[in-house]
Amino acid sequence: MNVENYKVLLVDDEPDILEFLSYNMRKEGFQVLTASNGQEAIKVAEAEMPELIILDVMMPEMDGIETCEEIKKIPALKNSIVAFLTARGEDYSQIAGFDAGADDYITKPIKPKVLISRAKALLKRYRPEDGAAEQEEGQVKQIGDLIIDRERYLIVNAGDELVLPKKEFELLVLLASKPEKVFTRDEIYNAVWGDNIIVGDRTIDVHIRKLREKIGQEHIKTIKGVGYKYVV
Repeated sequence: MNVENYKVLLVDDEPDILEFLSYNMRKEGFQVLTASNGQEAIKVAEAEMPELIILDVMMPEMDGIETCEEIKKIPALKNSIVAFLTARGEDYSQIAGFDAGADDYITKPIKPKVLISRAKALLKRYRPEDGAAEQEEGQVKQIGDLIIDRERYLIVNAGDELVLPKKEFELLVLLASKPEKVFTRDEIYNAVWGDNIIVGDRTIDVHIRKLREKIGQEHIKTIKGVGYKYVV
């Protein structure tokens, strides 16, 4: 991977941490941008279009969770990967992070080499506007009352238009690609998050719950001990 092609935005309100992480990632070859709070992060992200955004959770003015939610609402940043890097390792904090649309949740302390490895693994999943997903045949697909428009990143469910966070969209696309097929948890992890990334055990469950809230409980069925399937 040629990391020089990728911009990474580091967001943390502690200058020492920003300086330390920036130094190590620049030494590796990344293009590094920084912001000290959420509002600044959004402005930098819109101006610079980073492929990867690494956010702290606890920040003044706008915390990381809210920042992530706002970033995910910006169409131009729909393909940007967002990861939290924080000392808060509680389950509820991780769930809140994934609920906000994050792609990964990394707890401090972490060695720079490990963080760089995680960053590279995350960037392997990056898909630009002309990426493979949009080159697949059929940009619009209808399954029952569900319409998936890949080009506009839009879901129409029983006539209601929905704009989903990137991972929720990809998860729904996967499940709906073969209605009634049971996708195992490993298949879902590999297809949506990539087999080179480590995510929490509850990641899929959180995203499934959010999808059910938006498209209806009846469409996604749990097969205990196996995985999930989409039902028309």
